[in-house]
Amino acid sequence: MKHMSLEQIACACGGTYYGDESKKRLEVSGVAIDSRKIEKDFLFVPIKGERVDGHTFIPQVMENGALCTLSEQELPDTDYPYILVKSTVQALQDIAGYYRRSLDIKVVGITGSVGKTSTKEMIASVLEQKYSVLKTAGNFNNEIGLPLTIFNIREEHEVAILEMGIDGFEQMHCLAKIARPDICVITNIGYCHLEALGDRDGVLKAKTEMFDYMNENPVIILNGDDDKLITVKEVNGQKPVFFGLSKENDYYASDVKSLGLNGTKCTLHLPDGETLTAEIHIPGNHMVYNALAGAAAGYALGLTRTEIKSGIANLIPVAGRNNLIKTNCLTVIDDCYNANPVSMKASIDVLTNALGRSVAVIGDMKELGENENTLHFETGMYAAEKGVNIICCIGPLAKYMAEGAREAKESRDFSEEQIVLYFETKEHFLGQIDKLINRGDTVLVKASNSMKFNEIVEKLQEMNL
Repeated sequence: MKHMSLEQIACACGGTYYGDESKKRLEVSGVAIDSRKIEKDFLFVPIKGERVDGHTFIPQVMENGALCTLSEQELPDTDYPYILVKSTVQALQDIAGYYRRSLDIKVVGITGSVGKTSTKEMIASVLEQKYSVLKTAGNFNNEIGLPLTIFNIREEHEVAILEMGIDGFEQMHCLAKIARPDICVITNIGYCHLEALGDRDGVLKAKTEMFDYMNENPVIILNGDDDKLITVKEVNGQKPVFFGLSKENDYYASDVKSLGLNGTKCTLHLPDGETLTAEIHIPGNHMVYNALAGAAAGYALGLTRTEIKSGIANLIPVAGRNNLIKTNCLTVIDDCYNANPVSMKASIDVLTNALGRSVAVIGDMKELGENENTLHFETGMYAAEKGVNIICCIGPLAKYMAEGAREAKESRDFSEEQIVLYFETKEHFLGQIDKLINRGDTVLVKASNSMKFNEIVEKLQEMNL
């Protein structure tokens, strides 16, 4: 964080400054909501959680070098500065918005139902060929995580790539108002957070709230193969740029060749008629869409074809996101960070590239609304129809996956070598894992993050068959 005084902070959040007047012009060096991450001259923002109230840590963080703290309550008999606010969460957002508007930096905002993180990583890999880039770390993509990401923008950064995740209406308005994106990227409109958003039309409405707070002369990059996004013809006089496999898109791919678990090779077509050969070293045809989005963002910010090609080729996977792990006896497709029907089917497609026996360890997909049982059933059918050798379904909702897989297997007379198993809990599966997994297997691990399937990934990495 750079050049933001306590006086400016109080003004930005509408708070009242208490303390030594001579310190009002001092600048904070960073912002933290976790008392353990306080460094010298930081601003502490105490958040009231379900179990812990950050206000209880104020004396401690001030002793540990914080310059100032926000507070929702008066702090009498203190000898350190603090800023009194009605809501520390709202103040955090207001300060981040003020800070972002003070920066001469391009912001790329990314949202969508599936592939936000992998698209963010692709765009970052491309733009890093020319610019100093800051990108969202981990799951810091919500009303608290996004402001904290913005506070990490330093003097050297030229582009910030911000992932923006929501689960309800008006949340994107909040995020976009803070981020003020110059480039808006939407990956797709799928079946996610339907409990709050109702249907895909609701998802479209919620995601496109981003457009209401774009900076002037924005670039809007949308998946043109998505039946909902293609209906966005114009935004405030600005025509979107579309990407996809169809030749109707501004950016499209041809000659797509699967290299199995080694990735994909294809030709990318750019709006000026030029082409480039892209080598994507992460498996799955869905990665072609990410490469196209990366090319569109790179093109918008003036990168050359050579730079775009290099950025695509240099992409490195992150843990839990289609991350290929090769142990001394197994190949593990670690995609356990999150799941919905679209991303689950895409990961199953990747699994079908296995040279040896294929094993799907799949679990509950959360927040799918009233059709959740049917969506799990259809996902199980899909795994069976794709010929996955062993389908292990884990969790209360995953029993419908198992039912779907068994029905598909029986109705289509699949080989007896295909096995469908159901486990009520992750612990039940782990108790049987040594009997289920063989040397040379390729194992997909995927479910919603709350299922904590990373523990299964860790166990697979420890196995010595």
